[in-house]
Amino acid sequence: MPDDPTGRSEIGRLSRHLQKMQSSLGQTVGTVRQGAEEIYRGTSEISAGNTDLSSRTEEQAAAIEQTAASMEELTATVKQNADNAHHASKLAEDASGKASHGGQMVSGVVKTMGNISNSSKKISEITAVINSIAFQTNILALNAAVEAARAGEQGRGFAVVASEVRTLASRSAQAAKEIEGLISESVRLIDQGSGEVVAAGNTMNDIVDAVRRVTDIMLEIAAASDEQSRGIVQVSQAISEMDKVTQQNASLVEEASAAAASLEEQAARLTEAVGAFRLQGGSAIKRAPSVDVVASSSPQPVTTSGDNWETF
Repeated sequence: MPDDPTGRSEIGRLSRHLQKMQSSLGQTVGTVRQGAEEIYRGTSEISAGNTDLSSRTEEQAAAIEQTAASMEELTATVKQNADNAHHASKLAEDASGKASHGGQMVSGVVKTMGNISNSSKKISEITAVINSIAFQTNILALNAAVEAARAGEQGRGFAVVASEVRTLASRSAQAAKEIEGLISESVRLIDQGSGEVVAAGNTMNDIVDAVRRVTDIMLEIAAASDEQSRGIVQVSQAISEMDKVTQQNASLVEEASAAAASLEEQAARLTEAVGAFRLQGGSAIKRAPSVDVVASSSPQPVTTSGDNWETF
């Protein structure tokens, strides 16, 4: 049969094209296999990370929920403290008013004691006048007795009257002295009582000032408790929002974990599908590892040659 150069030339070109196609297809299959294995490893790591993140998110959600419950208890306690502070402030204000009223009463007592002391001093002056009158009456009675003695029998009756007058004058003087002693003692006691009342008044004023300071402090405590209560409420609201966000994050993590697991499964299927191709001396492409096992080594670059390519 004669040679057909043209036919051989066409077959040669076809062979060269087939070799090129073999090389390109081998490179493509190797690249797909390597990419599938890398995708499988990446999705396995993502799936494991999502599982761990989901567990941590659930723990964080539980911790935030417990913190929210504690914040609710703390909010109730702070509110009760604020109410108690307001009540104590009201009691301190009432005590301040009563102490101020007591101070005014003590001031009135001090003034009254001063008036009594002045009156006692005036009474003492009056008793001094009575003593002077009694002394003068006694002298007049003595003079009358002398004159009665000079008159003799005719002045005897007048002498008796003069003697009685002397007796009354002496008794008046004695009574005046006793009254003066009592008044002096009363004045001394009144002065002592006035001093004690003045001291009590000063103490009452100090008490009033102290109660006022306590009232001011209680008002500040009440205001601070209100501010603290509002702050605690805001923190509680923020924690509640964090709880909601954490719950949402947990849901998103679960969805991402499910998506990663699905992608891992698809990558395994893709690796298994690519395993149908045989390269380099008829060796089949490695199948993907089990879905639950992450590949431990990175794939090696694929080299192809026209002599080692078979069919698929």
